[in-house]
Amino acid sequence: MNPLSADIQIPFPSDHEAEIAYGSLSVDKEPKRGGVSKTMTFSHNVLNVHFQAQEARMLRVSINSFFEHLKLVVETMERFGPPR
Repeated sequence: MNPLSADIQIPFPSDHEAEIAYGSLSVDKEPKRGGVSKTMTFSHNVLNVHFQAQEARMLRVSINSFFEHLKLVVETMERFGPPR
């Protein structure tokens, strides 16, 4: 079976906010037993995420989990104001 993949680009208002999101989200590694790999980079104000999995269900679960974490990071940045 060929691996499934998804690429997501998330723009932020500034380069610094993309870097903060990258730093916060890159510590959450995918469990090895899940069969999903996640690669993140950022360029300027865009966070780029690449997911790869053998099963569609595991890819969906991983992406959903990522967006839950992303939402928390964005809400935290909004709550504490713009980065300095």
